[in-house]
Amino acid sequence: MIKRRRRFRQTDSLEARLAQFAMNLREEADQKPPGQERNSLLKRAYNADQAIDLERQLREHQ
Repeated sequence: MIKRRRRFRQTDSLEARLAQFAMNLREEADQKPPGQERNSLLKRAYNADQAIDLERQLREHQ
């Protein structure tokens, strides 16, 4: 029996999803005390922002 992969279309753009993800991480980090866990959340939010910039650059050069 072949397993079928469940596929679906995203309703929001990649940029919108990344922006929402980054915003949620920052909100979660604001509730944490200073420390390793908070820094980790902020780093992930920064990486999401970098991914947004990269996606915009790639879209411009198509």
